[in-house]
This record gives sequence, C-alpha cells and structure tokens, in this order.
Amino acid sequence: MKKTIKALKFSLVFSLLLASFLACDKDFSVIESNVLGEQNANFFTDSVSFQIAAYNKKLEALQINGLSSTLLGVYNDPAYGQTIASIVTQLVPSTYAPDFGDNPVIDSVILTIPYFNRITGTNEDGSTKYTILDSLYGRKSDGSVKQFKLYIYQNKYLIRDIDPFSNTNERQNYFSKADGTVLNGSSNINFDSPSLKGNLVYATDSIVPSSNPTKTSIGTGTNKVTTQSAPALRIKLQNPFWKTAIIDQEGSSSLSSASEFSNYFRGLYFKAEPFNGDGNMILLNLASTNANITIYYSKDSSVAGEKTQASYVLRFTGNILNTFNNDYSTVPFLNGDRTTGDEKLYLKGTEGSMAVVDLFSGANALETFLNDYRIPIGNGNYKKDANGNYILKRLINDAQLIVYEDETMPTQAKYTNGDDYHKYDRLYAYDIKNNIPVDDYSSDPTVNNTSAPYFSTYFHLGLRNTNAAVSKYKIHLTEHLNNILLRDSTNTKLGLTLSSNVNLVGNAKILNSTDEVTSVPTVSIITPRGTRLYGTKSNVPANRKMKLKIFYTNTK
Repeated sequence: MKKTIKALKFSLVFSLLLASFLACDKDFSVIESNVLGEQNANFFTDSVSFQIAAYNKKLEALQINGLSSTLLGVYNDPAYGQTIASIVTQLVPSTYAPDFGDNPVIDSVILTIPYFNRITGTNEDGSTKYTILDSLYGRKSDGSVKQFKLYIYQNKYLIRDIDPFSNTNERQNYFSKADGTVLNGSSNINFDSPSLKGNLVYATDSIVPSSNPTKTSIGTGTNKVTTQSAPALRIKLQNPFWKTAIIDQEGSSSLSSASEFSNYFRGLYFKAEPFNGDGNMILLNLASTNANITIYYSKDSSVAGEKTQASYVLRFTGNILNTFNNDYSTVPFLNGDRTTGDEKLYLKGTEGSMAVVDLFSGANALETFLNDYRIPIGNGNYKKDANGNYILKRLINDAQLIVYEDETMPTQAKYTNGDDYHKYDRLYAYDIKNNIPVDDYSSDPTVNNTSAPYFSTYFHLGLRNTNAAVSKYKIHLTEHLNNILLRDSTNTKLGLTLSSNVNLVGNAKILNSTDEVTSVPTVSIITPRGTRLYGTKSNVPANRKMKLKIFYTNTK
C-alpha cells in the first residue's frame, strides 16, 4: 500500500510541476481514457471543495528587534494610509582601546548602509548594473523616486541585551506601538523625548535612494583610486561631533570594551519624516559587512612634517529596533468573525493586519474529513495496518487553498502613484500553532532563489496570477492535510500574511497575546505594502470566495 501511494504521489507531483510550468493558472483536470474503462480500474479520481472560515486578525505590539532587515522612510499606501519607519541602532567598534596616534585630525566621517539590491547586468563602461526597485516603495507618476526628510540623533537610551525581569536570562525583546513608541514589556519608550534624544548628528530634506553603484575614492592626483560597490545610503557626517565622541576618548574606559562602549555611546536614532506629506521607504541591509560609519583621519608620521592616513570603523552589529508610526485612518483594523469568516481580509505589514484560515471551521468538519478519507471502525476510531498506520480509502493527490484578491482596492491599477504595486509581493501561509512553515514548504521541489525571492517556493505558495480578470493565488497544502490524516496532526489553522521574501521564515513575538496567534513572520513586519482579499462570509460571490479544493484518488 505504501509503495502504491508513493508511486501515485511521485507521478502526480511530476505532472503537476509540468503543468505549472506550462500554465500556472490552469486548474488541474482529469484526462479521461477508455483504455481501461472505469469498470476495469481499481481507483478513480475526483475533487471536492471544502467550506472554510477565514477571518481578520489585528496586529499590534509586535517584536521589532532581531528583524532580518530594516525599513527607513515614509510610505503612503492608497488602500491603508501612511507609515513612517525609523531606526534605533547600537554601534560596535571594530577594535577597542584604539591608538589614534599623535595629533589626529579627522578628514571625513562617512556613513554607509547598503540597500537590498539585485544585479541585472553590466553597464556600457563595464561596471555592474543594479536594481533596488523590489525593496523601494514610493515613486511618482513619472517613475522617479519621492523624497523624505532624515534626522540622525545620538540615542541616550540603553538598549539592553538581557531582560532584567527574566529568571532565565532571556533576551530583552522590544515591541512596536502604532504611534512610533516602543514597549520593552514593562515600560513605554519614546525616543523623541528630550531625555532620550541627544545631539543632532545629521539632517537633510532629501533622501532619494538610487540604483547607481556607490563610488569610493582614496588618494589624490595620480594616486587616486576609485572603486565601486553596491547601491547604498551614503552620508557625510559632521567631523566635530565624532572628534569629541570618539577620537578624544582615546585612553578612556569608554573605548576599552564592548560593555563600556555600549553604556557610553548608546547608539543612533534615524528619524524619518514626510516631505510635503509624502516620501519613499527603503529596505536597508544593516547586517552587511559594508554597513558602517568610518572615521577617516590623519596622524603624525614618523617622517617629520608628514601625515599618515588611517581609519576607525563603527559597525551596526549591535541591537537594532525598527519603529513604526502608522496612520491607518482609511481602514480600522478589527478582529474578525471566527465562525463564518469575514467578507474582506486585510493583509498589511508594519504592524497592521493578517488573516487566519480555519480549514475545518464547522462543529464536525474535521471528523467528517477524517471519515471521508480514513476507514471508520466506530467510536471515533479508524482502521490501521499491522504497523499502526492509518489505512486510507481516499488518497489526497493535491490540495489547493484558492485565494482571490479584491479587484476594487485602490492599488489594483498596475501603476498607482508610479508604483507597480504587488509585483514582488507573495502570500505566505504558516502553522500558527507551532509558528513554523507548513510541511509543503520544506517539500517544495522549486529551488529557493536568493537573488529573486519572489520566484522561490512557488509550487507550494504559488505566484500571483495577473492574467485573469481577478488576481488570485493557489497555495498547495497537500502535505499539510496528509499530516492531519496520517499523523493525527491538530494544526488545522493557518496564518496568512503578505511577504516580500518567502525565503525568510523567522518569527517575531506578539506582546501578551491572548489568542492562538502568538507570533508572526518577521518578514511580514518589514513588508510595508498591503493587499485585500476576498474571505469566506456568505455574502462573498461564489466565484470570489476563498476555498479549499482537494483532488483525490478513491480506491475501490
């Protein structure tokens, strides 16, 4: 029996993969044949749709430390409203107890934080060609990038590593609030308060990210050497502040160790503000080895009258918090109806909303499903083989969660305010009981594409089909349902979020959650865009309602 099941599944998966390449949006059909005839076959195939319940879950107080990347800027979503993303980050010196030499003089202080980018080819001069458009949000109708204001302050708040109220030395987590403030589990932190906002280090009205490579020149005249690297936020900072804060601290305990430095220099606060009520938002790669503040300085040489050039590097490898100030005035997010589901489902990142999908929402829905696919023997028990495995009378060949996007939402036009909305976005489904991907994620035969993550895991999670009148997704859940049938899994509820990178499956906690959703995927927090889906309420048109469709083989 096991060999038969495996053979059927292998041939079917191969056929489905082939079909997905030929026509991503075509429903799977049974190709009839009279070679055997149904009366001579020992199995036949069919499909059935299940009534499910999908409802909204409002998100608030989400963990904002330990994220995979960081957002900075201002984003106006026509469907939801405005989000302002700011950053509070520690700095970590490359070396401690430095010797800056005799008579050090700062030449320049350069802040560099790479944007997430992709290589798209080669320019005419032979240099590398990049794009940052899949991590840049906010363009004008002519395609040019909007601007936002940026202020960088010295941060006076000590970002702790360990929770002082934990008996097991647990990590200190920080949680967002929609007004831009932060919770540490016991108190509220406002980085704009005078007691926490220190010296102004930098200010500009015009941050406009570009896909152009970053050029760095060292030396002068014939000794000048220019190198190119990936696109980055590159800012020249004020010399006097860094002379006082770093160079003049040589020999003091402030630069002697990591603990001394983190207590002395508690980091920077990158505060974004709208420019004329608007702006852009960009995903920054603070984890890059090229993300740093470099102090270039000169010191006396051993040769009288000459200077030697040197540098001191501060990296963003400490604690990083991504704060969000949300004005979701156009859509009041609410928790939905768990019994019948909601008419519309709101998926929005940066502390917005997600959906919960109950695959067996009725009182006896799960029992009916088990009775249809297993062989009942009474009293809620089912027939097993000699090895204790359930014997199935129906074999699931493919299970699809079919999801329709709301064609009436403001961002459905391909270019709204210059943005190609949803082009790089994906739906991500996860097991909310264990906060892990469903089994179909790990068994997906499509390769994870790190350079273009919107083409990763596209058999399980599907790709957004835009060829039809209504955009839709197909999320394959075959292994997830087989896990319920064969191993008595009780994980019948899925979380549904928007994701800009389905390769990232880490989780962020929800502070003091009072229901079954205790964590969300971290990437859903740093996905600023939102979408709107049709749900499962009775007033949703039949051709738009979210459904679970199962293709099965019925053995005789």
